[in-house]
Amino acid sequence: MTEAQGPQGRVLVIAGSDSGGGAGIQADIKTISMLGGYAMTAVTAITVQDTTGVHGVWPVPIEAVTGQMQVTLADIGADAIKTGMLGSAALVEAVAECLAANASMIPRVIDPVMIATSGHRLVEAKGVEAIRSELVPGARLVTPNAPEAEVLTGKAVETVDGQRRAAEQLLELGANGALVKGGHIPGSKITDVLQTTTGEWIFESRRIETTSTHGTGCVLASAIAALLAQGESVPDAVEQGRDYLMGAIRAAKGFGRGAGPLHHGWVLDDED
Repeated sequence: MTEAQGPQGRVLVIAGSDSGGGAGIQADIKTISMLGGYAMTAVTAITVQDTTGVHGVWPVPIEAVTGQMQVTLADIGADAIKTGMLGSAALVEAVAECLAANASMIPRVIDPVMIATSGHRLVEAKGVEAIRSELVPGARLVTPNAPEAEVLTGKAVETVDGQRRAAEQLLELGANGALVKGGHIPGSKITDVLQTTTGEWIFESRRIETTSTHGTGCVLASAIAALLAQGESVPDAVEQGRDYLMGAIRAAKGFGRGAGPLHHGWVLDDED
């Protein structure tokens, strides 16, 4: 496959498995597929997880993670990379080295997964620093929610101005784009702030009152990656990715006793 053929929609996802199917690798595959992309995976951890929380985490050996990355990139190739749960500083560093050696020119969407919806911490403190120093620089887009943005930048993120300051700081750290999400900030509407090296965009939507919010960050980052992998610009990918996310939240079926999963296949329902 040659560069002249242009983007083919191939996305390599480097993230953990969610046995409940609402977040992580499972949500990533569903989202990328629904948006017309082709998902490949490098599984970083096996989680025992449902809508009520994370009940156990078994990290995959680092050599197995980088091995998955190397063979898929060498054989199939990728048009975008998406990272999710990485867990440890050693894994972050190994992933960064593998990407530098095998995918230096492929756009990266970095979802700095730190805390599950249930409150379970998913990355150690040294891992946060490694994300900041190894994965943020050079990223096409970093997609933190407000608490994650605060941890990465040291800026308070309680208002739109706070989101803007955090996005600016992420660009100063070397990211080419930052989407600081506002879902954790109280209010009747959700505001997401996108800044890139060429401009700023503000996206607003009415808050949907629901308990089905498990995996929203995974879904949005994967949607954006899928769209970038098909040639969309960052602002257009964010706008279309948000539209897909909102549809998946509205169509959620209320599964589980806790924070329920979204309905990733709602676009198929919409065609009926």
